[in-house]
Amino acid sequence: MSKIILTGDRPTGRLHVGHYVGSLRRRVELQNSGEYEKIFIMIADAQALTDNADNPEKIRQNIIEVALDYLSCGLDPAKSTLFIQSQIQELAELSFYYMNLVTVSRLQRNPTVKSEIQQRNFETSIPVGFFTYPISQASDITAFKATTVPVGDDQLPMIEQCREIVRKFNAVYGETLVEPEALLPGNEACSRLPGTDGKAKMSKSLGNCIYLSDSADEVRNKIMSMFTDPNHLKITDPGSLEGNTVFTYLDAFCKPEHFERYLPEYADLDELKGHYQRGGLGDVKVKKFLNAIMQEELEPIRSRRKELEKQIPAIYEMLKKGCETARAEAAATMAEVKAAMRINYFDDAALIAEQARRYGNGTGTGEK
Repeated sequence: MSKIILTGDRPTGRLHVGHYVGSLRRRVELQNSGEYEKIFIMIADAQALTDNADNPEKIRQNIIEVALDYLSCGLDPAKSTLFIQSQIQELAELSFYYMNLVTVSRLQRNPTVKSEIQQRNFETSIPVGFFTYPISQASDITAFKATTVPVGDDQLPMIEQCREIVRKFNAVYGETLVEPEALLPGNEACSRLPGTDGKAKMSKSLGNCIYLSDSADEVRNKIMSMFTDPNHLKITDPGSLEGNTVFTYLDAFCKPEHFERYLPEYADLDELKGHYQRGGLGDVKVKKFLNAIMQEELEPIRSRRKELEKQIPAIYEMLKKGCETARAEAAATMAEVKAAMRINYFDDAALIAEQARRYGNGTGTGEK
C-alpha cells in the first residue's frame, strides 16, 4: 500500500512557533524523506468557518498568511500538494454520507470536541458544523486515502473516531476506505508548547504567541518577557523547571551544537538545568541563550518569507493547481465510495441493463 500523508491547519491567523515545532518542522522532514508517495497539506478554511461563520473575511485574509508560512518553512509544492479545503466539494459530500454512520452520543463523548466546546464557551449553543467537525476531519483524511496523519496527542481522539468511521463504512459497504495511523511528535515539548506567558496554549487574543513572521526584535522582546519561575527572585535562589516556559522552549528548540556556539561553559541542556535548579543561574542569561537559538532557527524563515511576499499572484496560482490535484484525488475516492454505497446510478451499466431487461420483458407497468 502507498504511504500517504494528510495534514493541515486552520487559517485563523499567522502561524506561530507552536505550529512550527508541533507540526511544520516535522512535515518538511517527512516531505524530504522520500518515504511517502504523496503528501497533502490542507488549509482548512471550511473547518475554520465552523466557529468563525460571522467573520469570513478573517479566514479569507489568512489563507495567504498560512501559505506564506508553509512555503517559508520549506514545504515544497513540487513534493507536497498544498490546497484549500473549501475548494474540494467532494469533502463536504463525503462528510454528509459519514454522518449516517456516527451517533450524536458518540460525538458528545469525543474528548477533543468536549474540550474545544468548553474553550469556546459553546456549551449552550453549539454550531452543528463545529459539533460534527470530527466527521469532516474523517472526510478530509479518507478522501486522500491517507495512511499517516501527523498530530499532537490532543488530536488522538479525532483519529480514533476517523478509524471507527472507516471500519463502519467498510463493514457496511465493503472494503473501500483506508484506516489511518497517527504520527505523534518525537519530542513531548513540541506537542505542548505553551504561550510565552506560561498559559497552556498560544492564542492571538492573549498576545502570547511568537509568530514565524515576527521580526528579530519582536522575537527578542517576547523571549525576554517570558514567564519563568515566579519564586526565582535572585540569581542565588534555586529555580524550578516545572511550568518554566523558557526551559520548555529550550526542550523544543535546543540542540547539542547550540552550547558550543552560544553557551560553551555548559556541556548540554541537562547541565544547564542542573545549575538553574541548584541556584546561581539567572533567568536573563537563560533567556539570552534561548533567543540566540530561536533567532538562528527563525531568521532563514523570515528571509524566505520576505522574498515570497513579492510573489503573491504566483502563490495563489500554486494553490489553485494544488486544489486541482487534490480535487482529482478526492473525486476518484468519491467514485469508489458511491460504487460501494450503490448510488453510482449513471456509472453502473449493469444496473441500467438489468432494469432495461426487467421492464422490456414486462408490461411496461412494472408487473410480470
